[in-house]
Amino acid sequence: MSEKEVQQETTEELKQDAAVESEETAETEEIAAEENWQQKAEEAEDKYLRLRAEFDNYRRRIQKENETLQKYRAQNVVTGILPALDNFERALNIETTNDESASLLKGMQMVHSSLLEALKAEGVEVIESVGQQFDPNLHQAVMQVSEEGTESNTVIEELQKGYKLKDRVIRPSMVKVNE
Repeated sequence: MSEKEVQQETTEELKQDAAVESEETAETEEIAAEENWQQKAEEAEDKYLRLRAEFDNYRRRIQKENETLQKYRAQNVVTGILPALDNFERALNIETTNDESASLLKGMQMVHSSLLEALKAEGVEVIESVGQQFDPNLHQAVMQVSEEGTESNTVIEELQKGYKLKDRVIRPSMVKVNE
């Protein structure tokens, strides 16, 4: 074999080696690119799942807030009406001396009872106090007295009625409690 043939054969071998190396490099790059895409796809899927969970939590929170708002929608109106209701009750406790004032009192009683019925329809309840154990969640103690024959920490007198709207205390009862 001549030197030229050897050189040609070596060149061909080098070309084949280069081609094989090029194929291996291309395969390696292809595998790396595929892994990169796979990693990006996993990241995108993870981001999507997190975003979806966050949105579901947001939707549930908004739904719960809307239910709460709907449940207690009358709270501001009830809070505004309670002082008028107290004034009605004070006026109803006045003794009448003649027929005119008795008929006026009867009209006030009718308005008072219809007002109570409207509030009851919205879920407003009067907090029962007298004779009950003092509960700081329902009662506001403004006085303490010492009465014999009554258990300690028992409400003796209600000075102002308390009201609940469904399960929320709108205004606690002002009470006098036995020591």
